[in-house]
Amino acid sequence: MSRGKDARMARRAAQFSKFRLVELNLIPLVDTFVSIVFFALTTATVGELSPVVPGVRLPTAGVGVVALSQLTLGIGAQVTLSGHPLMSTLDAARAKSNDPGQPLVIPPLLIALKASSDSIRRIKATPRDSSLDTPLAIQGDSSMHYDLLARVMQTARMAGFKNISLQVNKTGNATTVTTTPAAPGAP
Repeated sequence: MSRGKDARMARRAAQFSKFRLVELNLIPLVDTFVSIVFFALTTATVGELSPVVPGVRLPTAGVGVVALSQLTLGIGAQVTLSGHPLMSTLDAARAKSNDPGQPLVIPPLLIALKASSDSIRRIKATPRDSSLDTPLAIQGDSSMHYDLLARVMQTARMAGFKNISLQVNKTGNATTVTTTPAAPGAP
């Protein structure tokens, strides 16, 4: 009788051996946790923003992230850099580029942005031709034309700013300003 029982146990062991857990694969679990951490970090709120430049009516948006303090370029009736008027918006729209390879550049704005970027580079002791990590926030009036916005963004890129964001008011709360990062390399 012992031989029959042993044979039955051997058959069962052979039949269920394929279901035996030999090792635990942790790679999919780690990938899932890394994905969760990545999305949690990229969607986190990052702080309060500077006040809206006087004379600029920002458009509204339903989604956005509160931005960090940054260099602010206001485009309303006048183009202002950190609250200091540079030129009228009409003059900026009419300005012709003096570089045939960059027809969108606004020369007076480029000079002002270059001066700001050079002073930031001096403070941070970075090389003269390197791109800046300092964010530049564009607060454009809601009636601003997209062609002017494209020219302003191209001028900012030529001045060395690589982190350019567009600021809008959140829907339902007119005092809070949010920022939407512009696509890297987009004019």
